[in-house]
Amino acid sequence: MINKYLIIINIISFILFGIDKYNAIKHNYRISEKTLFTISILGGSIGSIIGMKVFRHKTKKNYFKYGIPIVLIIQLFLLYYIT
Repeated sequence: MINKYLIIINIISFILFGIDKYNAIKHNYRISEKTLFTISILGGSIGSIIGMKVFRHKTKKNYFKYGIPIVLIIQLFLLYYIT
């Protein structure tokens, strides 16, 4: 059950980073940074990190550059202790 959730949330996170990068290039409506960070906290940190690298998006913002990997480390510890 938790595996399906994590797969889905990470795919969503990856897609949101791609959409936001596309919208940034086209000067369209953007996805808020709060939303992008929240989806990472909810379990999508791996998808966020991959999205940041693939789309070269939010890589200069320190709170994304360092914050999301910290969130991932915390999530891995929690996942380890839960299972």
